[in-house]
Amino acid sequence: MKPTITICYCPKCGWLLRAAYFAQELLTTFVDDLYGVTLAPSEISGRFEVYIDDTIIFDRKLERRFPETKELKQKVRDMVNPEKELGHSDNK
Repeated sequence: MKPTITICYCPKCGWLLRAAYFAQELLTTFVDDLYGVTLAPSEISGRFEVYIDDTIIFDRKLERRFPETKELKQKVRDMVNPEKELGHSDNK
């Protein structure tokens, strides 16, 4: 079964648009590799976490920053389709 990405974001911080942007980027890049992307508003202030199924791949509080789009695509690729080329988003 294809994996599901969950982006857990803080609505009080106004991070819905950021979460939606990342969802769009991931769905566009991994159109054949993902079951879907879920946006999950958090009740915990300041939360911005990205999961593949039940595995956390990015936590804003631990990293003390938001992910770069390129970085997030690489993390997802490495877990869902390691052979996939990301073009300009690939590591050089």
